[in-house]
Amino acid sequence: MYKNNFIIRDLGIESWYITYQKMYYFNYIRSIHTLDEIWLVEHNPVFTQGKLSKVKDILSYKHKIPIFNTDRGGKITYHAPGQQIIYILINLKKRKIKIKSLITILEQTIINILLYFNITPDYSFSHTPGVYINNKKIASIGIKISKGFTSHGMSFNINMNMLPFKYINPCGFYKLKMTQLKNFIPYIKPITIKKLLIKELLSLINNI
Repeated sequence: MYKNNFIIRDLGIESWYITYQKMYYFNYIRSIHTLDEIWLVEHNPVFTQGKLSKVKDILSYKHKIPIFNTDRGGKITYHAPGQQIIYILINLKKRKIKIKSLITILEQTIINILLYFNITPDYSFSHTPGVYINNKKIASIGIKISKGFTSHGMSFNINMNMLPFKYINPCGFYKLKMTQLKNFIPYIKPITIKKLLIKELLSLINNI
């Protein structure tokens, strides 16, 4: 789908490594003329470690969930069906967006969605990337920038099995608790979240 100078792709549920390879190849061959893209995807259960990850943040290996090292920023997190991921593949230089501004845009996208459902996020965690509710994290951010092009993006917990988060220190924070939208809106529809994510994200980017 083409919208507001972006190509929007819904990849459904896909292996993290397959999506990662696609993302790497996209940025490898892209030029300054390549259209920016936004990918929506859910992953099969997987732990991914950012460049700042530490061994101590893996609390248990008593599971069959694969663990991958990746080239994004941040530390370890968990992905699974029911978590909506949005990958941002944009040319920062061409759009004149700074990385700090992009992170703010991603956070504000989630905040706007929460406010749409009359859910009040925390504002006391502004020094750490991501979005929190009642001291629990609901959205995580991990970005890579190469030659002004971005990859990776943000994960938004909607309606997933949260147990594996207990096997790690999410995002490298000891005993950080995670939450999801289902706890506040039991019957939320994934398609509703996808539409809101695209609407809010594009609005924020195009109004810089």
